[in-house]
Amino acid sequence: MDFGVVLQTNPPASRTVQLAKLAEAHGFSHVWTFDSHLLWEEPYVIHSAILAETRRITVGPFVTNPATRDWTVTASVFATLNEMYGNRTICGIGRGDSAVRVTNGTPTTMAELRESIHVIRELANSRAVEYKGATLQFPWSRGSELDVWVAAYGPQALKLTGEVGDGFILQLADPDIAAWMIRQVKDAAAAAGRDPDAIAFCVAAPMYVGDDWAHMRDQCRWFGGMVGNHVADIVSRYGQRGAVPGELTDYIAGRTGYDYNSHGRAENDHVDFVPDAIVDRFCILGTAADHVAKLEQLRELGVTQFAGYLQHDNKEETMRVYGESIIPAFRGGITAKR
Repeated sequence: MDFGVVLQTNPPASRTVQLAKLAEAHGFSHVWTFDSHLLWEEPYVIHSAILAETRRITVGPFVTNPATRDWTVTASVFATLNEMYGNRTICGIGRGDSAVRVTNGTPTTMAELRESIHVIRELANSRAVEYKGATLQFPWSRGSELDVWVAAYGPQALKLTGEVGDGFILQLADPDIAAWMIRQVKDAAAAAGRDPDAIAFCVAAPMYVGDDWAHMRDQCRWFGGMVGNHVADIVSRYGQRGAVPGELTDYIAGRTGYDYNSHGRAENDHVDFVPDAIVDRFCILGTAADHVAKLEQLRELGVTQFAGYLQHDNKEETMRVYGESIIPAFRGGITAKR
């Protein structure tokens, strides 16, 4: 299993770069950043700085979308970073959430998402592609390599992921829900004639190493609110029951609204509707041994990467414990201690 960290690009940018360097030093393989150009600083500029100051880490957005950026420009960014620093980029993409909603926009259609994945991947892999009636290719790009991982919750997005994604991003760490969603993606891949085992499966959730459960839950409760945005879309389209597991949809009954100015922040003050049980299920909290136990459950389901959000007050210590105890436990190393 690989391990990544998910960072917000809050100013100063040097802080994000510092955390990325620490992640590499502690053995993480990926650094992901939010991509919402109004709420945070421009991620791709910071990606370039991260790549310049690291040697092994793979960097990408978590996640970008087809609505706020021209697809050919997105592809050019990745191909350029790969030319500058070697093939150390990855693209996480979804239909769009905070980046489009703060401008009163809406997520893209499944058809637009599907086409954007194809255009971005072909161009960023130094290949030609048909786009808007023209055959396009970067004449300056040679040997660029880019995988595109799709973030999904709903039935149609999960189906699309299995059909075209190089990887699947699931933004919650509940093993029961993960098992259901991974199965949807694998079934869709098999039906499309693809090898389901060739798809990467990334579970992402806040990770907090500690023993004060009340404090950890309060620091990570924002995540249930963020997930609730996506779940609300699913419920509005498919209804409360049937399309996805009830464990995912039931808790949003008390949701009354959402302020994107507090999106993804520990100090979010309007996520009281998220109960402790959901925080515990969706996140990975507790001692190193607690983390290893839950991560082992996820690995047995076929998860190939865990990406931990670090939007809390214990960033460095959590990464240190992962580097010293938790990551080695998944690479034939030591057993994590309590």
